Amino acid sequence: MSNHLIAPSILTADFLHLESEIEMLNSSEADLLHLDIMDGVFVPNLTFGFPVIRQIKSVAKKTLDVHLMIVDPDRYLEAYREAGADWLTVHYEACTHLHRTIHRIKELGMKPAVSLNPHTDVSLLENILPDLNMVLIMSVNPGFGGQKFIEQSYAKIRKLKKMITEAGADTLIQVDGGVTETNIGSLIEAGVDVFVVGNTIFSASDPLQVITNLKNN
Repeated sequence: MSNHLIAPSILTADFLHLESEIEMLNSSEADLLHLDIMDGVFVPNLTFGFPVIRQIKSVAKKTLDVHLMIVDPDRYLEAYREAGADWLTVHYEACTHLHRTIHRIKELGMKPAVSLNPHTDVSLLENILPDLNMVLIMSVNPGFGGQKFIEQSYAKIRKLKKMITEAGADTLIQVDGGVTETNIGSLIEAGVDVFVVGNTIFSASDPLQVITNLKNN
């Protein structure tokens, strides 16, 4: 059986009952809680900020996997650490000095990751791969939940897996967007280690069972 990780995306949870949603995830087989931070500039949507992250941290028993879809993330790295981020993902497209940003995230005690939009080639990460805890392949265009999986993502995942193997790195591959019980098996085969799942979990009548199914695929 695969040792893949499941990271439910809080963005699709019921924010009116967020504490009970987090408690449900605490009792589930999920490994991480995925928090999508959007600024309305880098992506055409706004989500939540530090107060909500702090509230989630206060009840969460899982690792907080914070994905920054914002411009100029360097301004806020310390603030995300203080709010409770354990893993911190920045976008390749938003960082002018990516190497510096990654090392600052490490200095702050978080695990650094880089995300790539659908149009961005994985080969651009070749020089920084060994420094990364994880690479997040966006398999939808970032900004909104519930989108359809972009099939071209499979080729990107396989190419990235080959790069990681050849570099002798232990970088994880995460995928976000359109992950379902139907396609998770083929994504594991392609080389994905960590799955961000939103709609599939939170729109289900039995989210706990769906998480178990995804985990034991």
